[in-house]
Amino acid sequence: MTITRRAMLACTAGFAAATPFAAMTQGMPAIHVLKDPNCGCCSAWTDILRKDGFTVTTESSFGTLLIRHKFEKGIPQNMTSCHTGEIEGYIVEGHVPVADIRKLLDERPDAVGLAVPGMPYGSPGMGPEDAREAYDVFLIRWDGSTEVFSRYKAA
Repeated sequence: MTITRRAMLACTAGFAAATPFAAMTQGMPAIHVLKDPNCGCCSAWTDILRKDGFTVTTESSFGTLLIRHKFEKGIPQNMTSCHTGEIEGYIVEGHVPVADIRKLLDERPDAVGLAVPGMPYGSPGMGPEDAREAYDVFLIRWDGSTEVFSRYKAA
């Protein structure tokens, strides 16, 4: 088998074009998500994270085990949702948008993490964004108090 000059140039050009993208994904944080294995919206949220370059691992958890995990990690009962992620020492509860996760990691507040309580329609993984209902992303403090981290208006 002989490698032609044209094939070598094409291979080199392809490698050069892909290199910046490979470098971007290598520096992306990893997130571990506990979720109900039968929940489609949890899988949709993790797919969004993967498409944005996050390395995502998932672990199946059910009922009271999942709820106990949330409480042990500092998520107040009124802030719970269907899945719980852990990333770089923070907890991400529910359908938190990627932009807010990135902001959390950039700003590094002294906090448990972020939460989108419930499952608001149009939040990431919960239907089309152009038909979303208004919802807030909350910052959860270590004492259990919360404050609005970001707001999303209805579409």
